[in-house]
Amino acid sequence: MEGKLTVYFDESFWVGVFERCDNGKLSVCKITFGAEPKEQEIYAFLLRHYTELRFSREVNIDKRKAADNPKRRQRNARKQMEQTGIGTRSQRALQMQLEQNKQERKVKSREQKLADKRRIFEIKQQKKREKHRGR
Repeated sequence: MEGKLTVYFDESFWVGVFERCDNGKLSVCKITFGAEPKEQEIYAFLLRHYTELRFSREVNIDKRKAADNPKRRQRNARKQMEQTGIGTRSQRALQMQLEQNKQERKVKSREQKLADKRRIFEIKQQKKREKHRGR
């Protein structure tokens, strides 16, 4: 299992994207920080709240072979440090998670509206019965 955390500034907030790769599957979680977090704060946050993080559904990825050449590894590390933002696979996984949350919200709100309508109907029926008084 591999994990990668990318922290970047997104307009008005600092955002962290945690990518988790396990057996060729990628899942992503987005964390919003307020002010610019320090490394110690990020580490402490992950230690305390890792179990509470809501990761997206797993997406299949093709695993690339790791570079054996130490100079190539160093070059790749430098490129990753220069990059800002997150990768396209992670963005797709986050988008899927947002769509899934949207669908769940729609279902919950629809059920809540129906329950409210039923409750109001029952109250009206009860008032009718009380006014009738056997006449």
